Amino acid sequence: MSKELLHVTDETFQKEVLESELPVVVDFWAPWCGPCLMVAPVIEELAADYDGRAVVAKLNTDENGNTPGQYGIMGIPTMIIFKDGQEVERMVGARPKQAIAEKLDAILDGAS
Repeated sequence: MSKELLHVTDETFQKEVLESELPVVVDFWAPWCGPCLMVAPVIEELAADYDGRAVVAKLNTDENGNTPGQYGIMGIPTMIIFKDGQEVERMVGARPKQAIAEKLDAILDGAS
């Protein structure tokens, strides 16, 4: 697993997110969304911080409409944490790194 942020699409979502053995944080975003751009560096830091323990991914809602529709994404940014193919946490709106990390840590602690 690399420290690179994973970019998922409607086509790769099933394999990369739902079938992942590690918990996955997916940032649903769009290039025109100011709060999305504000949270982008936080998402990149989380990808490095959780390397090997969780996957951090981004899904561009402008280019991939099916997956956000399936999960009822009404506003962006929305971060959803998936574990074992199921949504276990949802955060809507820009959040500080610590808030996202606390949610992810709680899920990781429950997994061990």
